[in-house]
Amino acid sequence: MLLSVSGFVSAASLVPAETGGKPVADYLPAGVTYDPAIPTPEQVIGAQVGEWHVRHDQLVTYMRALAEASDRITIEETGRTHENRPLLLLTVTAPDNQKRIDTIRKKHLDAWKSGNAPKDGDPLIFYMGYSIHGNEPSGSNAAMVIGYYLAAAQSEDVNRLLRNNVVLLDPSFNPDGLGRFAQWANMHKGKQLVSDPETREHEEGWPSGRTNHYWFDLNRDWLLLTHPESRARIKQFHQWRPHILTDFHEMGTNSTYFFQPGVRSRKNPITPDGNVTLTEALAEYHAAAFDERGELYFSEEDFDDFYVGKGSTYPDVHGSIGILFEQGSSRGHVQDSINGKVRFADTIQNQVTTSLSTFKGAMANKPAILNYQSSFVKDTRDAAKNSDTAGYVLAMPKDTGRFAAMLDLLERHTVEFEVVNRDVDVNGKSFMANKAIYIPVEQSQYRLVSSLFSTQQNFENNTFYDVSNWNLPLAFNIDYVAVERGDRRKVKTAANATLALRNATQTLPDDAYAYAFDWDYYQAPAMLQALLESGAMVRTAGKGFTAKMVDGSTRAFAPGSILIPAGLSQPDNLVSLLTSQANELNMPVHAIRSGLTPAGSDLGSREMTPVLLPKVLLVGGEGTSEYEVGEIWHYLDTRVGLPASLIELSRLARTSLNNYTHIVMASGRYGKLDEDTIDAIADWVDSGGVLIGQKSALRLFAQNEWLKIDIASRETIDDAFDTDSLTFADRDALYAKKLIAGSVYETRIDTSHPLFYGYTSSTLPMFKTSNMIVKSDNSPFTTVARYTESPLIAGYSAPQLVELIGGTTAVVAERYGEGLVIGFTDNPHFRGYWYGTNKLMSNAIYQSALLK
Repeated sequence: MLLSVSGFVSAASLVPAETGGKPVADYLPAGVTYDPAIPTPEQVIGAQVGEWHVRHDQLVTYMRALAEASDRITIEETGRTHENRPLLLLTVTAPDNQKRIDTIRKKHLDAWKSGNAPKDGDPLIFYMGYSIHGNEPSGSNAAMVIGYYLAAAQSEDVNRLLRNNVVLLDPSFNPDGLGRFAQWANMHKGKQLVSDPETREHEEGWPSGRTNHYWFDLNRDWLLLTHPESRARIKQFHQWRPHILTDFHEMGTNSTYFFQPGVRSRKNPITPDGNVTLTEALAEYHAAAFDERGELYFSEEDFDDFYVGKGSTYPDVHGSIGILFEQGSSRGHVQDSINGKVRFADTIQNQVTTSLSTFKGAMANKPAILNYQSSFVKDTRDAAKNSDTAGYVLAMPKDTGRFAAMLDLLERHTVEFEVVNRDVDVNGKSFMANKAIYIPVEQSQYRLVSSLFSTQQNFENNTFYDVSNWNLPLAFNIDYVAVERGDRRKVKTAANATLALRNATQTLPDDAYAYAFDWDYYQAPAMLQALLESGAMVRTAGKGFTAKMVDGSTRAFAPGSILIPAGLSQPDNLVSLLTSQANELNMPVHAIRSGLTPAGSDLGSREMTPVLLPKVLLVGGEGTSEYEVGEIWHYLDTRVGLPASLIELSRLARTSLNNYTHIVMASGRYGKLDEDTIDAIADWVDSGGVLIGQKSALRLFAQNEWLKIDIASRETIDDAFDTDSLTFADRDALYAKKLIAGSVYETRIDTSHPLFYGYTSSTLPMFKTSNMIVKSDNSPFTTVARYTESPLIAGYSAPQLVELIGGTTAVVAERYGEGLVIGFTDNPHFRGYWYGTNKLMSNAIYQSALLK
């Protein structure tokens, strides 16, 4: 007998599938009814919550569906990510409040600014934020559940919450990372869920979804504001000044669940103790909720609230209560752990549970929370008045672009500053009128200002989860001085005074012999790259010279100045290109009348070295630091306009290196590079290539003698610490002392060397995030930057490490055959914030022609 095809039953359909999710109502309190007019996640995205990892576009679709269906919710797009994904913020409150929401917001801000005691009926403002690390997705998936609950629940608890309070719901702090990880987890999900930790689903590829588009950790960017996600979020934060801000994360799979407070002795000293006391009060509600569910959890361990650039700490220095939550991660749909199987749906459930316990605990402690924000304002005013420091004066350098970037950061954080309108000398430093600013400490941002100018080097607890310093003027390499109370009257400021930040609009003559611009400017590499891409023939000055200008004057140009001789083969639109670049980048370009100079090299001299369009290979992929590679990529891409080729470490052996002029290597594990690849790199440098490395890449350079340096061994560092009187209980503290989590070190630089063209001071602050110690022969021709003998400027480092590092190599550059090898002991691009040093990468690329 023949069976028809239509009667055939596929074997695949007989195998049951594990969905892994559950209906939205199952995540929520029992006994609550829900408005049937509000769509569930299942109805909109076509799957149960936790069945799949929600994609960001699905999350957006659902949040917009909620806003359309519910009169409790309004939604706004606050910005866009690098990948053009929308950043959403939902405002959730009672319908009557929605009609006057802007009035409520302004009234709350007025009360906050005044510091007046709260009144009956004043609202609590919640900012519920989720999944700033994209591969910690339980938060954003839980945001769908919380959004549904707030929109649809018909219960007195929800009515009371929304009647007199406002909930701001930010469903995804990091849309690009969330999308990357959702794709990874979903593409590896079969009908049968695999819990083996070794399966590919749980071994995420490079780069991870933790980071944003440029592979930055956005939970370190609340202060630095390098990225659009952070800038949009901080704008909303200051428009609302919430009482409570939540920050939902995940941690290792074998962990349980953490909620703050963390280690009390490791909080930032500028955060009031009252903040921790209220966090403890809320923690009782998290604990009670988990006790009821029989969930394991812990608190007051491991995590701290020191670095104010994190999501749970930035609110703390603004009078809000920032709360960190950390869930043991499934890193997929289900994974085995020491506590049993960690299911994705269970991780979502725990984030829902603590979201609800946050509401419950805050409502129960509402009077105390309202009073705390009021007392915070008053205490801040008193602290500012009693400060020995009246404020800070910062000098605007010739490089106005770097200064403008710093001012933009201050303005985004609502830090008040004034323009100095008379010349003044303070503590032996001179500041010019209209070329300096004054930041008073007596302002609402006193605590933030204090942290931005801190040079503290020792703390109650010298163990740090993240960096120990982020001094603003040191990061931007800006001269500044603290003004003591007695000197305040010397500093004259005016509200209507203006800084000379912008140059006058330029119009260049088309009959000049040559055009030139200084290398001092932060934007100079961007102008140079644009010219080279347009086919311009460009020279860099190996020595300083004085030229006759078209207007009849003479002008001195420092070494490293960029020259564009009109007599060479140049683009037809050279003058218009220079003019547009000068005005767009706010950089002066100078028109030179003659090739014969009154002093220094003539313009046709061999000292004027050609600069060719660079072709940069940036090594990335498994084995390299995605953070550092991302920082280099971000700098070259967004601040220079240089399209670097990202080549994975595993593909170097199959890559023709002769297609590239420069190779850049960030920190990484390069021990598995095969001999053929190492030989190929050596041959490429020997033939004229420029090899640039930073931090641990220098170990590879030393091992292969590309640089004649020695790197201190682990034993050398261990031997610097006396352990005779220690016990086993001291082990973790000793380990922490051997680290440099993030401190500022002073280096002495050679400004006559091309790597430091554009720098004028003989010292330069560098940010150190490792205890790597590099020693060289200290030749003045190759060791072009060294740490000073007492190098620590700000932040914590153990005295034993400071002593070991003093006088050692910070930057080294050596000829290798016809090529060049450059090594940076530290990371000049740290988090896109260290403007004072990240131009060194451009010097290594464009000015290296002078070193070969």
